[in-house]
Amino acid sequence: MDSPISIRLGPRARQRIAAEGLQAADIAIVPAAAGGPKGLILSGIDCWMFGDWLKQAPRERRLVGASIGAWRMAAAAFHDPVAALRRLAYHYSHQTYPAKIDAAYVSRTCRGLLDEVLDGRGSEPLCNPDYRLSIITARGIGPLAATRGVRWREMAGFLLAAVGNTMSRARLAKAMERVVFHDARDDAAWLRKGFDAFASTFVNLSEENLRDALLASGSIPLVLEAVTGIAGAPDGAYWDGGLIDYHLHLPYQRSEELVMYPHFTDHIVPGWLDKSMPWRRARDAAVENVVLVSPSASFVARLPNGKLPDRSDFKHYGQNHQARIRDWNFAIGESERMAEALARWVEKPDLKLAGSF
Repeated sequence: MDSPISIRLGPRARQRIAAEGLQAADIAIVPAAAGGPKGLILSGIDCWMFGDWLKQAPRERRLVGASIGAWRMAAAAFHDPVAALRRLAYHYSHQTYPAKIDAAYVSRTCRGLLDEVLDGRGSEPLCNPDYRLSIITARGIGPLAATRGVRWREMAGFLLAAVGNTMSRARLAKAMERVVFHDARDDAAWLRKGFDAFASTFVNLSEENLRDALLASGSIPLVLEAVTGIAGAPDGAYWDGGLIDYHLHLPYQRSEELVMYPHFTDHIVPGWLDKSMPWRRARDAAVENVVLVSPSASFVARLPNGKLPDRSDFKHYGQNHQARIRDWNFAIGESERMAEALARWVEKPDLKLAGSF
């Protein structure tokens, strides 16, 4: 039977694994992409990795995410990561919405979802002895700094930003900046030195701003309201971190050790607006120490509708909430097969089965 996972290795990761195998102690960074419901397919791997494998070799590790990826990494940093990750999968998959909603309604629903995941214990991800959490958001600048929650201003601002992005990522950087909310014990030095066109601001995470940072990181423009008034952060409107860092094309090569990247696809796209631009996929030094694990094509083909869960399902299933929840939960259950396959590969890596970037 075909493997449920696909593995890609950067050249430095391949060389190291060929010489030494792959141990939990080798992993220094775990990224988690934006992507909404697609992230549910990584539930099994997340539970295995944080509930078992990485626990075998406690050490300081950086967990960095945007949107649902930030939510996954915050859950993974709880004292009981499996329980928190399962809360996230359950409450995310059980979202329901009436036929007609506005952005304020979606934002309220997502705040409630995060309250369920954090479970009144928001301090836990901030004091985990092994993990240093970073949450990526996008803050509007230029025209997007003056939207003041007015829908037509947001639409016009994001339209201009999208047009600029077709020409270059540098044009998009004139419309938004990266704001990284990070564990106060970690100076996030690996991200502070410039690596792309975007200005970056760094804010210490605290119990006062954790939920707002998480909500902002997943606030899709025009679908949710921008998040404002975040404690300790510069004034402004904060949106989904995936606008800038959809698949987290970050300078991983600055780490001497390995990056374990569970992902819902087998490539890395810099920003959400770059999805239709294959020439912008990461093939540079940033991936040289990355181990990227994703669902295989044959695995995806066997899921309901032959695809990963995604936001279009809300429209596809309409008010038939139970059918969508059933199919999303089927995908979550199937993700256990991905975890089992990865555990076998980690125990005895077969480099012939691993592709390259």
